[in-house]
Amino acid sequence: MEITEVRVVLKESPDKKLKAYATVTFDNAFVVRNIKVIEGSSGLFIAMPSRKIKQPCSKCNFKNEMRSKYCNQCGAQLVSVTRPLGQEAGGNAQLEHKDIAHPITQSFREYLQKRVLEAYEQEKTKGPSTGA
Repeated sequence: MEITEVRVVLKESPDKKLKAYATVTFDNAFVVRNIKVIEGSSGLFIAMPSRKIKQPCSKCNFKNEMRSKYCNQCGAQLVSVTRPLGQEAGGNAQLEHKDIAHPITQSFREYLQKRVLEAYEQEKTKGPSTGA
């Protein structure tokens, strides 16, 4: 599988960790949008598109976002979900989101990250677009 196009949209606020969003086309046939370029403590990395995990209300079974205190459907108080043993208090973000699409192998993850970060660096050197 080859990456045939990478489009990067820079984010305006330079002080934030989120630097850009990327759209990647594979084999001119499949597109993945909303890949994030993030500034981490050891440099730039990509994060795959994800969605928030939902939990059902014990009373009406409506699916609410994790960490919600009350059901958005019936208003009942929700039981807080405890994290699995061995999980640190700071690791909650990973438990609340699930990737929509992601690479299976480490080699493909590295290839994808390399191509997205190269496109990000190229977009940064172009500067702000004129919108023409």
